Amino acid sequence: MQLDMFIDQDDDTRRTTAGCVVAFDLETQHSFEEVGGRGNMEQLKVSVAVVGNLDRGTYTSYREAEMAALVEDLFAAKRVVGFNTLGFDYAVLAAYTDRNLKRLASLDILSEIHRELGYRVSLDKVAAATLNSHKSGHGLEAIEWYRRGEWERLIRYCTDDVRLTADLYRYGRDNGHLYYLNRWGEKARVNVSW
Repeated sequence: MQLDMFIDQDDDTRRTTAGCVVAFDLETQHSFEEVGGRGNMEQLKVSVAVVGNLDRGTYTSYREAEMAALVEDLFAAKRVVGFNTLGFDYAVLAAYTDRNLKRLASLDILSEIHRELGYRVSLDKVAAATLNSHKSGHGLEAIEWYRRGEWERLIRYCTDDVRLTADLYRYGRDNGHLYYLNRWGEKARVNVSW
């Protein structure tokens, strides 16, 4: 990852999402176990979020104190692409805003896959089969990096997930399908339309 692809947090040119398609992901400070389960997502708290501008090729990271700016940047975008954004990311982010995140122009790749297949498939299994790439870690590692103050590593991991999501979006848009590894480890195809 080239760090020069990041926009300086204090730069007035940061707000470059207006009218653009963006990919988005966030990491949390706590695990489900620590907050008493999935019913308490607002208690997970954001450690870092990353927005990748697909039109400009830039990535912007946001720490917890910058959630208001993140929300504004998401609402400025033409479309917000994510992987499980409707089932996870927006539920966590809702603790930081009074705005209705359901009003975002969103495309949740996992929701599209679930609608077609009737079950969920992990980002790693879709990326492995479609892009021949893998996630660079997992969410519990991200929590540990946050606790140890390993910000560069945490931001890199979140950015890697945003890149995978953006690449899956482009592949699905251009080809009308994605691939995934099914429960037997075989490559299978799922049709998508966006």
